Amino acid sequence: MTAPYACQPQDSRGRRWPERMSTFRSPWQRDRDRIIHSSAFRRLKHKTQVFVEHEGDYYRTRLTHTIEVAQVARTIAGALGLNTDLAETVALAHDLGHPPFGHTGEDALAALMAPYGGFDHNAQALRIVTRLERHYADFDGLNLTWESLEGIAKHNGPVTGELPYALAEVNAEWDLELHSNASAEAQVAAVADDVAYNHHDLHDGLRAGLFTEADLAQLPVVGEAFAEVDALHPGLAPMRRRHEALRRVFGVMVEDVIAVAQNRLTGLQPQSAQDIRDMEGPIIRFSKPLYQNLKAIKLFLFQRMYRAPSVVVERQRVTEMLNGLFPLFLADPSKMPPTWFEAAEAAGDETGRARVVLDYVAGMTDRFAIQEAQRLLG
Repeated sequence: MTAPYACQPQDSRGRRWPERMSTFRSPWQRDRDRIIHSSAFRRLKHKTQVFVEHEGDYYRTRLTHTIEVAQVARTIAGALGLNTDLAETVALAHDLGHPPFGHTGEDALAALMAPYGGFDHNAQALRIVTRLERHYADFDGLNLTWESLEGIAKHNGPVTGELPYALAEVNAEWDLELHSNASAEAQVAAVADDVAYNHHDLHDGLRAGLFTEADLAQLPVVGEAFAEVDALHPGLAPMRRRHEALRRVFGVMVEDVIAVAQNRLTGLQPQSAQDIRDMEGPIIRFSKPLYQNLKAIKLFLFQRMYRAPSVVVERQRVTEMLNGLFPLFLADPSKMPPTWFEAAEAAGDETGRARVVLDYVAGMTDRFAIQEAQRLLG
């Protein structure tokens, strides 16, 4: 039984292209399944978070990260009486628009696309699910429900100012009400993303040797978790000690989000999903004390992991690859596969051609981008 402020399947605003209702799946179960079976979802297997795909088998990829986010989202949504299927759907789709090489790739493509309307991975995810996935006879894209598209567009909050062209394009066809909050389910997916990467980036940074457990002892929340494990299990093997401590950090974040949301929902008494959208600010968020502690952890990760010398060198290397591939394809689209070449040739102007090239390059996996750079750029 879901709460009155949850999104209800029978109240869905439907799909851009009307379809018969499934006899055994809700609209958001159907959306979820389409995302899982999409080409873009499969490619997440070889797209990375911080470390490039060839650097090790144990580091998180976009796919494993997405699965972790979906798991957290279902847990939080279930505890709050929200629609777990919609929360999971938004979580599974939230990173579909990421290019190869993580945020480094996004920064590089944003700079390259600055003259042509810019690049944003959330907007690109919308472009993928509304246009670039082409499997169905009756429509381009996955024909997701309005609620799923809304969640992808604004799970990080209302979208204001000049819109990335990919988002503006979708919103012009179907108003996603970008000025308002997203549903509580989409907000849950956004917070689940924070929970997942704060947790697993600590894991991956330790595995990569960029910092040690002794370094983490100085951090809020994390240091307390290690101290608790040492008190309960003195002399525990290092890998078990690490796992026990970091799973406690994970639990602190999830429990905090649920407690804060339950308190705010009790106080505000929203009676519909629209009440959530119309509120000032998000209903799903960390408490202020934990938020400040997480800022300290993120600053530590930024300095010791995201800007570690070895990572910076790799960032420069992969940026050079994209800075070579994008203008090469823009100048000579015939170097792309035939269907992409034809789309670029059919584009009406330089901007249209650049967007075709962007769609092709942003869809690459780390592995394929490296292979193409070696083949075409030496």
